[in-house]
Amino acid sequence: MGKKDLKFNSKTIHGGQEPDAGYGAVIPPIYQTSTYAQSTPGGHKGYAYSRSANPTRTALENSIASIENGSYGLAFASGIAAIDAVIKLLNPGDEVISTNDLYGGSYRIFRCIFEKYGITFHFIEMQNIAKIKENINSNTKLIWVETPTNPMMNVIDIKAVSMLAKKHNILLAVDNTFATPYLQRPLELGADIVMHSATKYLGGHSDVVVGALVVKDKHLADQLYFIQNASGAVCGPMDSFLTLRGIKTLHVRMQRHCENGKAIAEYLANHPKIDMVYWPGFETHPNHDVAKNQMDDFGGMISFVPNGSSYKEAIKIVEKLKIFTLAESLGGVESLVGHPASMTHASIPKENRKKIGVVDALIRLSVGIEDVSDLIADLEQAIG
Repeated sequence: MGKKDLKFNSKTIHGGQEPDAGYGAVIPPIYQTSTYAQSTPGGHKGYAYSRSANPTRTALENSIASIENGSYGLAFASGIAAIDAVIKLLNPGDEVISTNDLYGGSYRIFRCIFEKYGITFHFIEMQNIAKIKENINSNTKLIWVETPTNPMMNVIDIKAVSMLAKKHNILLAVDNTFATPYLQRPLELGADIVMHSATKYLGGHSDVVVGALVVKDKHLADQLYFIQNASGAVCGPMDSFLTLRGIKTLHVRMQRHCENGKAIAEYLANHPKIDMVYWPGFETHPNHDVAKNQMDDFGGMISFVPNGSSYKEAIKIVEKLKIFTLAESLGGVESLVGHPASMTHASIPKENRKKIGVVDALIRLSVGIEDVSDLIADLEQAIG
């Protein structure tokens, strides 16, 4: 059996990996070097300068490509750096269609960095395919999908969007950070590019900042490799090593994230002091059928609104939590809580946030892999 034929749980450990050629190290070494000896100008062993390529980064890129069932992987200094590379495929006058409730950092780089270079962004309700059709014109070159969305947990039909994109010869990129390839593999559903903030679930231990892209098409990969090298926003060998180590336990961590997430979503849904709970595993979720079809489980990300929907009530809850740590980010082994309006989505104007449901009282949970009874007890004491 070849390594390409391995099941997902085995790919996280072996996919794209071989023992190191130097001494047979089972785990790829940390090549903490900026440059490499050459026998003659241009005569080297595949590596000349670590911005262009580094063996530890190559191992990470091969691993991420494998678990996404892609052909080419690229690792960056952050998820935003990976997004930056994708938008640099475009030219002034091009247009992008994206969801209206995406991560605040994505919104910020789209609106505050790239719009001034003549690229137009349309933020729409992408759960409705008809609305995407309405915004397509001859200048549309990219559709940017985030699913499940951050923080409203909306689910977008990747296959349906892919069919529409292919019909109009438009690139489709999917931010797969929340789901990970354990739950959803966008390339199999027709996406051209998959993006990860590997800082989150892929790394899994809140100790790195890394981004990644995965593609199948060689021409597209070559374009992105050129941008990666020319712009230079690459991750270092230590971060590559740590992320690769994190990927090796992705499958067991995600199983527990999903189990704990389900238990906590159900607890919150039945709590008399909670008004709304956003989690795609509920049959009442407006996109549940899509989630059930394109995801293997429903993940550990949950958003909720306490009774009264007040900013004051939300802040009181997040400050009282003891096991859930109030912090930016998500996807680590430890449970985190965030207040999107003042943290991850503060860069989005308040009137825009309210339109999509990111009200001042909204609380977002990244459910970790602790004992779920401890997590529920923590929520109980904080909510009261």
